[in-house]
Amino acid sequence: MTKISAFDLTPFYRNAIGVDRVFDRIINQIDHAANHNYPPYNIVETGEHTFELQLAVAGFSQGEIDVTTRDGDVIITGEKKEQTLPEGHVYKHQGISARKFMRSWTMGEYVEVLDAICKDGILTVRFERVVPDAVKPKNIAITYAN
Repeated sequence: MTKISAFDLTPFYRNAIGVDRVFDRIINQIDHAANHNYPPYNIVETGEHTFELQLAVAGFSQGEIDVTTRDGDVIITGEKKEQTLPEGHVYKHQGISARKFMRSWTMGEYVEVLDAICKDGILTVRFERVVPDAVKPKNIAITYAN
C-alpha cells in the first residue's frame, strides 16, 4: 500500500472554516490504515440509528481489555497479563497471538456507546445515534391572513 506523503489540502482549507481537525484525521487514517490490522474487526449496521463494532479478542480475559471514549473517539486497548506455564511445560509452538493492542475509531455526531459485551472471543461494542430534538428538522405551521 502506498503512503500518502504529499497530499495538498490547501484548496480545501481556503473554502472551509474550522474543519482543520477533520482533514488531519483523514490524512492520519490513510497513513496508518495499513499498519492497523490487529485485532481484526467488523462494523455492522444493526438498525437505522444503531451499530455494532465486533472485535476479535480471543485469548484475552476479564480485566485485560478496556473500552473508553474520549473527544469523540472510542478507544479499545488490550494487554495480556504475564502468564506462566506449569512447571515442566514448554511451548513447542506458540501461534496464538495475544499481543498488546490499541485501536480507535471516530464516532459520528450524536453517536453514543450503549454497552460492551465480550462473548466467545468477540468483543461487541454497541452504538446508537441519538439526535437531540433541538437539531431535528421541524415543520413550521403557516398562518394565512385574510
